[in-house]
Amino acid sequence: MQNKNVTAVPAEYLRSVDAEFQGSMQEVSYEVCNYIDLSRQLVTNRKIDIGEAGREAVAGDAIWKKCNVYLPAGYDSNDTDVKYNVLYLLHGVGGDQFEWLSSNGKVDGRFIISNLFDNLIANGDIDPLIVVFPNGRSAHDWTDSSFNSEGTNMLGFYYFDYELRYDLIPFIESNYNTYADIADTSSEGIRFNRAHRAIAGLSMGGMQALNLILGGHRYDSTRFTGTDSIWGNGLDQTVLTSGMIDLFAYVGAFSNAPTSSEGNVLGATLASSDHKLRLLYMTCGEADFAIRSYAKSVEGLSDEAGNHLEHFYQILIKDGNHDFNVWNNGVYNYSRLIFTNSEEGLISGVARKTL
Repeated sequence: MQNKNVTAVPAEYLRSVDAEFQGSMQEVSYEVCNYIDLSRQLVTNRKIDIGEAGREAVAGDAIWKKCNVYLPAGYDSNDTDVKYNVLYLLHGVGGDQFEWLSSNGKVDGRFIISNLFDNLIANGDIDPLIVVFPNGRSAHDWTDSSFNSEGTNMLGFYYFDYELRYDLIPFIESNYNTYADIADTSSEGIRFNRAHRAIAGLSMGGMQALNLILGGHRYDSTRFTGTDSIWGNGLDQTVLTSGMIDLFAYVGAFSNAPTSSEGNVLGATLASSDHKLRLLYMTCGEADFAIRSYAKSVEGLSDEAGNHLEHFYQILIKDGNHDFNVWNNGVYNYSRLIFTNSEEGLISGVARKTL
């Protein structure tokens, strides 16, 4: 496997490969015990303090959600000797578990995102991996994709971390042949596992990657906080999350949406972690409305994080908008930089580039 310089995604990587090199996509259901209910409470089967969650945590019935899973060519569920890294790709505010698939479009009768991973693997750019496309709303009404600042479906975006940690990752790692095993909570196990998980998201999913994984603020409707929204979208920050750096060594944020926390906040939380983040990859189009939130999240982050952030890529797309041209470039480059065991191909410190 070779890591290359950050470049525009080759046009041929959006086309299909020969059938023998094509991966498969499957939709699966899994049980969720951690979510926002109709009363805006956090339903959980864990002991979560109200000060941490920013709202009452209560017991309740589990719900069932769906996610899509890309399996590389040659994946054999019965061959447990072959293990795989896992990348979680999060969608935007109006999307769902199909946004990276259907909204991204098809070429040669296959999803572009499948073609992209097929080509990356077939050409030896990356090792075969599993890619999970969740629905990022941890709420009883998770299928509601409307934008409603007062809705529990919106609130669910800011509580996806509990579902991710306690429901989705355990499901993936107990049902697929992954290197990581979240059941191993030893110091060595945590170190090993986080090196084999990566996460990234577009727009609202980019916000989740920053606020929930690095550690920023949760948000709620100003109707319930009684405060003003600095973003002008009816949402204002509440409690600070502790992040999930113990689970992920690689984080990507593509056109991170408004309500993304400021860089100094994200960096400070990262600096307080027991673990270092190997790679943070952030990208945005220069003509994207999200350039403001991108800039606010970049500013001061590396200074605050110090040596807890090993590699920080800041990639702008010339004339880029809030679309899959930017996000496919993000996936292409981010995928080639994650899951590396050496410094080869990675630029130390902060790397800035415009494509």
